[in-house]
Amino acid sequence: MIAKLVSGPRPLTPGLWPLTNMRRIDERACLFVVCIVLSVCLSPLRSSAQGHESTSSMQTTESITLDGNAPAHPFPHFWERMFGSGRAILSLRESYRDDLRLVKSITSFDYVRFHAIFHDEVGVYSEDAQGKPAYNFSYVDQIYDGLLANGVKPFVEISFMPNDLAAKRALHAFWYKQNVAPPKDWQKWDDLISAFVSHLVERYGIDEVASWYFEVWNEPNLDFWAGEPKQETYWQLYDHTARAVKKINSGLRVGGPATAQAAWVDAFIRHCAENNVPVDFVSTHVYGNDTAQDVFGTDENIPREKMVCLAVKKVHDQILASSQPKLPLIFSEYNASYKNEIDITDSTYMGPWLADTIRQCDGLVDMMSYWTFSDVFEEQGVVKTPFYGGYGLIAERSIPKPAFNAFKLLHHLGTERLDAASDSLLLTRKPDSSFAVALWNYAKPEDAKRSVTLKLSHIKARRATIWRLDADHGNVLKEDARLGAPRYPTLAQIQQLRRAAELPAPESTEVKNGELHIDMAGNALVVIELK
Repeated sequence: MIAKLVSGPRPLTPGLWPLTNMRRIDERACLFVVCIVLSVCLSPLRSSAQGHESTSSMQTTESITLDGNAPAHPFPHFWERMFGSGRAILSLRESYRDDLRLVKSITSFDYVRFHAIFHDEVGVYSEDAQGKPAYNFSYVDQIYDGLLANGVKPFVEISFMPNDLAAKRALHAFWYKQNVAPPKDWQKWDDLISAFVSHLVERYGIDEVASWYFEVWNEPNLDFWAGEPKQETYWQLYDHTARAVKKINSGLRVGGPATAQAAWVDAFIRHCAENNVPVDFVSTHVYGNDTAQDVFGTDENIPREKMVCLAVKKVHDQILASSQPKLPLIFSEYNASYKNEIDITDSTYMGPWLADTIRQCDGLVDMMSYWTFSDVFEEQGVVKTPFYGGYGLIAERSIPKPAFNAFKLLHHLGTERLDAASDSLLLTRKPDSSFAVALWNYAKPEDAKRSVTLKLSHIKARRATIWRLDADHGNVLKEDARLGAPRYPTLAQIQQLRRAAELPAPESTEVKNGELHIDMAGNALVVIELK
């Protein structure tokens, strides 16, 4: 992920650092402090924004035709197969595994990606006084055993540098102070990769490990890599690592460059082709509030609602234009924000944002990994309050946020997408030939309403089941504000917040004369099943 300085696509110990072009960490740390103060002191504003409708609400009315005979294409659920999380060692916590199981229960969660499997706290690598390496895979086994026991496979990010193997002491600003230096000895690095991958194959079997992914490092174009010059030294790291992985078994999947801001991909593919370096997939990252200058080298003002999929299309097109146009594309980090923005990642805004991102990115990417599934996350240090704009779908103490409910609703979508003349709707068909529709309202201001009449053509549905996510449905921030936004909620308050986070039972209504009328509040997501 890029800079995760919050507690995801980034939290750190609160503090003020000078801003750099390459780093968003410093900005996040400052925002972390500000968000805590705002969450405590300005809770009435949150209550107003999340829980009340203006008497002067605007309303638009429109009609959309849903045609069951419209052109259709496969619609794999690329947005819900993989999630990011806090660093490797956190996966040993029961709270992490509780949240993993909760997200697994409402999505098609197959893979999880996290940083720092080679951090010293995992204990993989050390050297004796004579410089002889020693390996210890005890915690690695516990980490991966825990994932597999819960039905999730590792998307193995190979990072960071063990201190005994590092060429220098280059500690990153994150709270857990990972070393981001290159290795002091490339042969020792190769040997570590060989021993690590061999151990995994011996423990889990080649068929299992061949279904995993091995991604080399994290965001080497930012301050997660201290090699200089950055690109050339990252190529060296990638070449050594990829060849060492493939030497164990050619069927294992390895890729990169795992860059921030959708960077380097065209150059990376060209480098691999020209130097005969193995690559099985391309990975990179983007966030909704990345700038056009950083992603495209332009001065455009690209809105949060468009940035992610414009970046996805950029990379998709680069792959198509390369010498390896069939390389799978994996965005191994994305989210609406890399900052701590309560009114974004903790709010109902995530319902329309996620649905619209799925609509725009459909057909351009093989898999996208939302950063992150849980706020069991410590890049900025220990979490200090449940709601601070963290990346997770679930706040600390296993309290689901609206983003969790957005994933839960969108899981109802079918496996075929049909064309529809709307940029705020997804029409899908399920394997049983029933239809599922996602409809959303990106209205601004917050309380602007939207009224839609869905006209069904070649869809013989008698009843509609309707789920809603908005300020009054599945929105835990409303209850948090009512409780006074407690920094340390009591056990009783935690239970209240969990109950408030639950989606209410869906509505069931009759489809009359082939039409269905839907009213939506601002920043609302509605999912409808038609049978």
